Amino acid sequence: MLNFYYKDSITSFLSKSTEEIIGEITLANQFDSTLNQNKSWETQIPLLQEALKDYEGTIFFEFSIPRMGKRVDALTIIEGVVFVIEFKVGETKYHRINIDQVWDYALDLKNFHEPSHRALLAPILVATEAKASFIEIATTTHDDNLLRPIKVNKSYLRLAIRSALDFYGNTQYLDPVAFSKGRYYPTPTIVEAALSLYHNHTVDEITRSDAEAKNLTKTTSVISQLIKEARTEKRKTICFVTGVPGAGKTLVGLKVATSHLDEENGNASVYLSGNGPLVAILQEALARDKVINERAKGIKLSKGKAKTSVKAFIQNIHHYRDAYLVDPKPPYDHVAIFDEAQRAWHKEQTVKFMKQKKGQHDFDYSEPEFLISCLDRHQDWAVIVCLVGGGQEINTGEAGISEWLSAIKNRFYNWEVYISPNLTESEYAASEAISELQKVTEVTLDADLHLAVSMRSFRAENLSNFIKNLLDLNREEAIRTHLKFKENYPIVLTRDLRAAKAWLREKARGSERYGLVVSSQAQRLKPFAIDVKSPMNPVHWFLNDKDDVRSSYYLEDVATEFHVQGLELDWACLTWDGDLRYSKEGWKTFSFVGSKWQHIHKEERKKYLINAYRVLLTRARQGMVIVVPEGNSNDHTRKPEIYDPTFNYLKELGIPVI
Repeated sequence: MLNFYYKDSITSFLSKSTEEIIGEITLANQFDSTLNQNKSWETQIPLLQEALKDYEGTIFFEFSIPRMGKRVDALTIIEGVVFVIEFKVGETKYHRINIDQVWDYALDLKNFHEPSHRALLAPILVATEAKASFIEIATTTHDDNLLRPIKVNKSYLRLAIRSALDFYGNTQYLDPVAFSKGRYYPTPTIVEAALSLYHNHTVDEITRSDAEAKNLTKTTSVISQLIKEARTEKRKTICFVTGVPGAGKTLVGLKVATSHLDEENGNASVYLSGNGPLVAILQEALARDKVINERAKGIKLSKGKAKTSVKAFIQNIHHYRDAYLVDPKPPYDHVAIFDEAQRAWHKEQTVKFMKQKKGQHDFDYSEPEFLISCLDRHQDWAVIVCLVGGGQEINTGEAGISEWLSAIKNRFYNWEVYISPNLTESEYAASEAISELQKVTEVTLDADLHLAVSMRSFRAENLSNFIKNLLDLNREEAIRTHLKFKENYPIVLTRDLRAAKAWLREKARGSERYGLVVSSQAQRLKPFAIDVKSPMNPVHWFLNDKDDVRSSYYLEDVATEFHVQGLELDWACLTWDGDLRYSKEGWKTFSFVGSKWQHIHKEERKKYLINAYRVLLTRARQGMVIVVPEGNSNDHTRKPEIYDPTFNYLKELGIPVI
């Protein structure tokens, strides 16, 4: 349920003094209002009273937007139109960050607040001292009854409200009580979720709580119970959690890690990932946020110190591994969560790396064997949680989850094992390893260890199935699946990168993030100024704002599957190169070597390339555009016949062409 600090009928609001209204807001306020806040209300209230004369409706002050952790200055409902009003008192300009802020508030309501799904919403930014006003009443191609932000100074707020009402015409009555009590089902990004968890050790207020999302809560509860039992009964337990792309596996891992930070009683936990960009982005986001929050309290804190505290519970798995190569003692943590566990290295790759890079000539473990051995050093209890993505191994030496199961069978069969029944599905390639493990120890299947619903795309629960069928070349099933969500989650196809960029910019509203993604093997996109070998910093790309040329918004730097796995954009553009080509006989896979494409014959590398496209095609929360270049008959590396079959296949699946 959303909440607010003040609610009144407009008629009653108009009859009260500024002091009386501020008094009511302050009483409802759960924190001490500052002098600056009171002065802001002293400006806002008279302006609103002047603008709302002769209207009937309801007004709210400090209306909560939980997912963003903020409150709208004022929200008023008149004649069925919801006005989302943000004041910048004393401001003379309409800064983009402020425009995006009020648009984000309205978007959050539109996307996640049930009564707002069909409501008419009008965001208004009031820069009180601006010289000019811009009362341009306009919608977007989304056609979802959400206006573009209206920008006015203190003299034109009334005209803005009147203009929006005239634009919408006769509207249906919107019950303000039902509106304020309406169900709120947000779907946070992984960064938003991490920030909330780090602050509050909970995501209950900012995550979906509907029936489809209940599995997330069940899964974390099952894991917490296993940890409790292991600690109480002095047992060692390992469990495997599966889930569709975007189902919230990382969220589960962070939730478990932040729920078990009881360092004094030896109950500390650590979230570990071999996904370097994900770890770097989460650490940076949490550190930046910590610095901002401490400064708001008047405490100076360097980002370096902030990052040190963050690293206590979010670490790179390779740094963790290397630390316990040197230190023979049991880990500080009794609970270790390994995200994307399927990406751990098999024995051959690990031994080779340890010999060449670490000088460990007698090392004889696969990566899972060594990681389990570290936790096995504890004399009393330990818990390992493996979060598993199916069909997402994308790098040399990544063994899949069977390597973990083999490690338990061969060396750690005294550990109790709990697995998701879905681990037996073909995409995890673990059925044989499970059967072998069951010969030496008991394996408990628990359906609550599988996350079946995508939380990434709140618009398209069927997206991951569509992408699976697309890549499996199940044409008819892909067509049927696409029809289920095409109206809510647009996927479009083009041969023009400029048109794709324009589509992205038009679709994205407020601070919704968009960017270009490509396969790491897409080496013949240089004619389009796309160079996969050009270094980019994923922290800047994912976290920096629209004014930073290094950010994804600039549509200059591209991210590959290695940068984006485990993360998400709101809107994505995938440019499809000649490394993966459709044919009636199946996908043909290539790598670009020297001056020409060469067939990939090794089955493992073929799988990695298809998985790379699986990752790229499931990154967008709200929609995506796929670019398949036309090719160039004068360039033997970019001939039309390289690209045309792929374009035609995607088109035949019902993806509309722009």
